[in-house]
Amino acid sequence: MNNLPYNKALELLKTVSSSQGFFASAQNISNYKRVWARDGVICGLAALASGDTDLIATFRTTLETLARNQHHNGTIPSNVMTNGAVVEVSYGGLAGRVDAVTWFVIGICQYALFTKDTGFVKKYDSNIQKCLQLLEAWEFNNKGLLYVPLSGNWADEYITDGYVLYDQLLRVWALKSYNYFAKSEIITAKINTITTQLEINFTPNATGEKYHERAYQEANIQNYMPCSFSPAGYKTQFDAFANSLALCLNIGSLEFQEIILSYSLSLKAEMPMQLLPAFWPPILESDLDWNLLKNNCKYEFRNYPNEFHNGGSWAMVNGFYGLALLTKGQNQEANQLLDAINEANAREDFSFYENFNSQTKAPNGVPLCAWSAAATVMLHQSIYTNFKFFI
Repeated sequence: MNNLPYNKALELLKTVSSSQGFFASAQNISNYKRVWARDGVICGLAALASGDTDLIATFRTTLETLARNQHHNGTIPSNVMTNGAVVEVSYGGLAGRVDAVTWFVIGICQYALFTKDTGFVKKYDSNIQKCLQLLEAWEFNNKGLLYVPLSGNWADEYITDGYVLYDQLLRVWALKSYNYFAKSEIITAKINTITTQLEINFTPNATGEKYHERAYQEANIQNYMPCSFSPAGYKTQFDAFANSLALCLNIGSLEFQEIILSYSLSLKAEMPMQLLPAFWPPILESDLDWNLLKNNCKYEFRNYPNEFHNGGSWAMVNGFYGLALLTKGQNQEANQLLDAINEANAREDFSFYENFNSQTKAPNGVPLCAWSAAATVMLHQSIYTNFKFFI
């Protein structure tokens, strides 16, 4: 076993550790040298997997920074920058970030569970209650699924909107994490409601009343759960992050989970880097969704085919896919995936790039990206120490 990639990943996580929490990157590019909710929690999960006390302490600080800057309506900051006495808080750019709320709840509860600090959940219980109440409001129609705006999550320059699969699954994980402590029948019922709606609206041949029956029939779901749907219909791309979460959470019939697993393994095998692309297939200029994609960027357009969210390969996403493989007993495949993640992270003397062109293997985005390192740590520890998150 080559420990160099793992040690380099730990080294980067320590480099991005600050008195406010984990920064998204070690380089002061754009707004990456800030404490981000989703990046910070994913780095924190890696910290828990590593067992490193300093990194775990930084995870706690990350959560405290986010809690301290929670909006009075319950929104968790997308990111926070502290410069002396000046604190800059963003709750999102072109739209608010729904997943900041769910990642925060997951982070608080996973930290408390693995450090055996139940008082941490009690300390921030009022913050969590605001989050849960806000998620209820974001259903809008009170039928169980969140309604997410365009740009409302980590894929903030992609085309997903409405009932986005990834956000529903994060909510299930957040509720399960919190209910480990709360043991609430109301929350258990809510988890069951969301799970039922996911299976009715995102899996094939499902019985039950659909949100959008005509659009469901036109989507012709077969090999995986589509990435989102809205009143305008389904977006049918494969979302690697979301389907990995679905496998970890055992959403859908066992038969359909095997179909997702088979599809994902076949897709990965076709890719030059042996990594799953974030979304697949890529949206091309000739596609109807191209105009939606090309206009959804605040600064510069990055979603060229096979890059960034539009078919690019991310170490972070593949880290969660690796956890899904282990959940399904695919240990050899998980080992091979870890090798592919480490090979990507090691490019240009361990530059830990944000993502790569899935066809040319060219690096894209920000170097020294913390959650790229987190992917190596999470999957390495899950393979070699049998570490398991509470999912």
